[in-house]
Amino acid sequence: MSGKACTSGIILPTNSTTSIVSTFVVTGIPGLEAVHIWISIPFCAMFFITLVSNMTIITVICKDQTLHVPVYLFLAMLAVSDLGLSLFTFPTMLGIFWLDARELTFSACFTQMFFIHTFQDFESAIILAMAFDRYVAISRPLHYSSILTNGVIARIGLAIIVRTFTVQVPLPILLRTLCFCDSNVLSHSYCLHPDIIKLSCSNTRINSIFGLFVVLSTMGLDFLFILFSYVLILKTVLSIASYGGRLKALNTCISHICAVILFFTPMICLSILHRFGPKLPSCIYVTMANMHFLIPPVMNPVVYVAKTKQIRDKIQKLFTKRRPGESQVTLIT
Repeated sequence: MSGKACTSGIILPTNSTTSIVSTFVVTGIPGLEAVHIWISIPFCAMFFITLVSNMTIITVICKDQTLHVPVYLFLAMLAVSDLGLSLFTFPTMLGIFWLDARELTFSACFTQMFFIHTFQDFESAIILAMAFDRYVAISRPLHYSSILTNGVIARIGLAIIVRTFTVQVPLPILLRTLCFCDSNVLSHSYCLHPDIIKLSCSNTRINSIFGLFVVLSTMGLDFLFILFSYVLILKTVLSIASYGGRLKALNTCISHICAVILFFTPMICLSILHRFGPKLPSCIYVTMANMHFLIPPVMNPVVYVAKTKQIRDKIQKLFTKRRPGESQVTLIT
């Protein structure tokens, strides 16, 4: 039977009115297209804050040997993840706002999707590692240094990388087997896996099942283990005799709890609505996606710097000039 072939090899009937698409179109903020140039101002400011704050944290921790301890090494990993996530989201949004650049080729879209979800998984796993760090620091303070050695930290980092690439690499490969017809307009300002497969006119059962498996086996499990870690932490805290001791122990977790809330709350809501929820106005999906992908990279460094005096002091030293007569800026060694 003759017909029109998709890039994946699927044949459509010759007399079919279905048109095959070869590009995707990303969207800005629905209903606010007329003021995109003004909306770009806060987004541009957020991108600038994200770049400067996360790069500052990475620089300070890398340069100062006294910060080469588990809690700060995990913070540096989180900053790298936030930096990567912002570099694959903000530029596309600003391109829409400034240049109305909406069209992406399949390769560009799949590449962006891969890196967004890769850094998303990185961040989830790092937040879990930070929960384990808090558990050890509170429950086994005398053995903290012997449990979380540099070798253990390196192995945790390697395990995060291996796990993430193992589950993320098949996603764009499976998408290449799909055919996309008629509609090619995505509901977000960047390419996300659940959003892409909704546009396919092929059978997406395998893609949907594997995509759900990836979410549940990575971020889903991470979230459960984080909750379990805090159950153990709370159990340890309640066993501390003094009220002041309990308060001090919980205070060390505030920054991490903020990171968990900022990252997981919109992600869980967005994932559930995409797969099982009723059809809602597109602005709802866009708002939740932006909260999940854009807010944590901005707020995580702000929260950690605000709550960590040692980081604040090191950053201040990094940008403070020496006494009169010394022209060089003090660098942390």
